[in-house]
Amino acid sequence: MRTRNWRLSITGLVLIALAVAFFFGMQTMAPKSTDPVELMRTVGQVSGVAAGIGLVMILIGLIGRRSRA
Repeated sequence: MRTRNWRLSITGLVLIALAVAFFFGMQTMAPKSTDPVELMRTVGQVSGVAAGIGLVMILIGLIGRRSRA
């Protein structure tokens, strides 16, 4: 039987939420930048990596591990 790791899944959800919040939060700062296009490109890459890691954490948490029974 497999047990699910809910803490890992919840951490993945929080990481995705923080990545989305970071992306939209940085949009307010982009017009003040000297190169707003490059700023948002970098922010998008960082947010995408963070959301990808969060998605992998959710999947690993839901797959679970074998219980010792």
